Amino acid sequence: MTSNEYRIRELAYQIWQSEGCPEGQQERHWHMACKLAEAESLAGVQQAKPRKPVATRKAGPAAVPVAPAANGEIPAKPALKKPRATRTRPTSP
Repeated sequence: MTSNEYRIRELAYQIWQSEGCPEGQQERHWHMACKLAEAESLAGVQQAKPRKPVATRKAGPAAVPVAPAANGEIPAKPALKKPRATRTRPTSP
């Protein structure tokens, strides 16, 4: 079995699981997996080109992509949640 066939088999299995394990859908799942594997291989070829970096701003521990509003203004920062207080266990006597 080639690596491509193995990848298609994995994708078909994931599709089958995501649909709730229906019976009698093997061919449809296999064809969907073939299309996904083909798209993955094409995306791998296209990723060789340098990509333009996405503008980000820090919002907590992870960076969030910034998208301009419809009127061209940058949206306000979302309100961050206040961190929860840590609980301490009572010491035993």
